[in-house]
Amino acid sequence: QVQLMESGGGWVQAGGSLRLSCAASGSRFTINAMGWYRQAPGKQRELVATITNAERTNYVGSVKGRFTISRDSAKNTVYLQMNSLKPEDTAVYYCVANAFSSTLLRRDDYWGQGTQVTVSS
Repeated sequence: QVQLMESGGGWVQAGGSLRLSCAASGSRFTINAMGWYRQAPGKQRELVATITNAERTNYVGSVKGRFTISRDSAKNTVYLQMNSLKPEDTAVYYCVANAFSSTLLRRDDYWGQGTQVTVSS
């Protein structure tokens, strides 16, 4: 099993910045890709950004040029640097890790508990 612990959410004024972190822990697992999703009130959960273990990144169009995803593979940690934040970025942000468990002998997506990001105008 893989556990994900997120941190770094909070409140910020429009134009400000926040940095989210997500650390994976557990035993006998290998992480492939990691990423961030978000869910605003009354909306479906949407992909924000992903990064593979080859450092290949992908972003939803609305955050390109403002958000940067990165990872420290040695620490099994993924980061999301969010700059030029807008009120429409307000949401609960969820970390996700696609990992292979040597115990379960299968690959699954593991989710964090979510961290609130609120951007005021």
